[in-house]
Formats: sequence, C-alpha cells, structure tokens
Amino acid sequence: MNVTVEISNDCNAHWIPDGSRCENWIQTTLDCLAVDKIYSVSLRFVEESESIELNHHYRSKHTATNVLSFPTDFPENLIEQLGHEPLGDIVICPYVVEQEADSQGKTLEAHWAHLLIHGLLHLLGYVHDSEENTTFMENLEIKALERLGFPNPYLIG
Repeated sequence: MNVTVEISNDCNAHWIPDGSRCENWIQTTLDCLAVDKIYSVSLRFVEESESIELNHHYRSKHTATNVLSFPTDFPENLIEQLGHEPLGDIVICPYVVEQEADSQGKTLEAHWAHLLIHGLLHLLGYVHDSEENTTFMENLEIKALERLGFPNPYLIG
C-alpha cells in the first residue's frame, strides 16, 4: 500500500464508509494510474451546513456539494523529509451523497466510491474544465470503479 488515509468524521450521517474501504478505493485508483509514490490523503466528512460554508467560501456557490478537494502544494524538500507526499484534503458531505445516490438510482457505496475517486483525481491535478479533460477524467473514474466491482456511474440514473 502506498497511501495513508486520515479520516475525520464531523457529521451524524446515516452511513459512511470505514477507513479500510476508503483506503482500498484510493489505493485501487492509484494502482490504475500506475503511481509509485507514497502519498497521504486527509478525508473529512461534514454536515450540510459546513458544506454550504466551504462551497460558498471557495467556489462562491451557496449550496451544499457532494465533494470538495483541496490539493496541497508542498515544497519538494519537505516531501523528501516526510517520506511521503501529502496530496491534500477531500471533504465529503454524506447528506448530499445519500440524496444523490437515492435520486440517481445508485447504491450508496458505489456513489461514495465514485465521489472519493473523483476527489482524489482532483488532488492529483486532473480537471474537468473542457470536454476532452472531462472525458479523460471520467474514463479514469470508470476504470477504477470497474476494478472495484462498481458499475459505470455515467450509465446509471
């Protein structure tokens, strides 16, 4: 395993994935990308009100959102001293994830995996700012999800 995951649960969600699931989803994604670095990722699960605040502050949108990614920009000399590269923080609002899974006809676990993978790809620098980049990023998501046994999220709903 070349990733460590730190989880902070700051919500009273109906269901959230445990640490081993999150690590597996992240590691599988890194394996799909053939990444050989050692990383760390911070996951934070928040209430809807905090998601609204963060989304408003960082994206000027006054609604809760499913996932936000906050990449780090560590100097290379610090990364060498740490022995791993901190990728950043992924903030997920379980309330939104559950609502979306239900409305889109997806299993809660599959939707969680998809959003965590999506957030991880953002930490790694992938974006969906053009049709070409969106297609590329979606294909990476689909590949990782298929390896994990989940269906293509873009064909459901």
